[in-house]
Amino acid sequence: MASTVITDKRPGYGRLLRTPGALSFLLPGFAARQPFAMLTIGIVLLVQHTTGSFGSAGAVAAVTGVSMALFAPQSGKLADRFGQRAVLIPGVLVHTASVSLLVALALGGAPLWALFLAAVPSGASVPQVGPMVRARWAAKLDGTPLMPTAAAFESVTDEFTFVVGPVLATALCTGVHPAAGLIAEAALTLVGGLFFAAQRATQPAYGLTAAASAEPHRSALSVPGVRVLIVAFLGIGSVFGGMQVSLTAFTEEIGNPGANGLLYGIFAAGNMLAGIAMGAIAWKTGPRRRLILGYAGLTVAASLLWTAHSVLLLGALGLVVGLCIAPALITGYTIVETLIPASARTEAFTWLTGAVALGQAAAVTVAGRLADAHGASTGFLVPMAGTALALVTLLALRSRLRPREASRVAARGIGHRVPVAVD
Repeated sequence: MASTVITDKRPGYGRLLRTPGALSFLLPGFAARQPFAMLTIGIVLLVQHTTGSFGSAGAVAAVTGVSMALFAPQSGKLADRFGQRAVLIPGVLVHTASVSLLVALALGGAPLWALFLAAVPSGASVPQVGPMVRARWAAKLDGTPLMPTAAAFESVTDEFTFVVGPVLATALCTGVHPAAGLIAEAALTLVGGLFFAAQRATQPAYGLTAAASAEPHRSALSVPGVRVLIVAFLGIGSVFGGMQVSLTAFTEEIGNPGANGLLYGIFAAGNMLAGIAMGAIAWKTGPRRRLILGYAGLTVAASLLWTAHSVLLLGALGLVVGLCIAPALITGYTIVETLIPASARTEAFTWLTGAVALGQAAAVTVAGRLADAHGASTGFLVPMAGTALALVTLLALRSRLRPREASRVAARGIGHRVPVAVD
């Protein structure tokens, strides 16, 4: 698929959205990714209601996250090889059936091991719509100065779903029925996923061989820089998971469970606002330096969460944490595009998405246990630890984030006049 040539020195969201064919996959893509933000919190709220334990709820949600993290890259590989549609259609059908089974087992008082078994296919079959949308952008905009804008736009879209999704799931679970959040998640996955799969015209080329792509085929995981970014995204996942469980435990502890959705929405709104700003700025600092500085800010902000003992203070700190996530997340996606060949794009994006899910899974488990044993505030220690460990890794291995030479040449692209900054 030919790249769309853009020559603006400072392209913005308006030019991005006028990319031919963009709206045809953006609108169904938004609907299809919405359930992803509802799944973990829906499981936590339902299982905590039926078992009375945040630890058990976090463990079931963690199984879902680990399963997704393990299977998402395989889904990405299959999409690169056989096409997105071939992977999406069976995936959304399996996911809908698996989540429905999990709901039935939880409401039926099934033992914890049965919930674990149902959680495995529920996580393994989560449609990887976000990485697939990013792969469509990359196929259209490869080598143009609009790629960082597209990465920022996708982060804003992701975070908007994390504003709407948890609030919607919490409202349904607390105001309608404890299972309503997951039921809505399964229904949205089915409808949105099939609608997105129907957009065949914008599907990236698949089954690329070394001869077709002019680059040797290799797994995204074999690239050292991708492995470093996976660690960074694990840390980001620890923030999402730790916040979800700890905010739920905190609002339960103070007798105001309805504030959970509001607090998480404030956190996600900060992320979304920062994402909008990231896409609107013409950066002169290289992406590697932006990633490290952004991650350092995230670590400092996450380290303060456990000190909050009021809704007002926790909302303010949550907003700051959200503002710090977007720079790290967007820059990570921007960097990975410069590290991998076109034949492994979707796989690379799913590794990062899976890393967020795995970090989230570990965080909900540990934060749930800490909240059960020592109170809600101790759960906030998990984002602090996760981001600190990831920051140390980034600092130690930052040299591995230098782009491939082929990407530097593409970024310089004749007529684009894009300065290449790698630090």
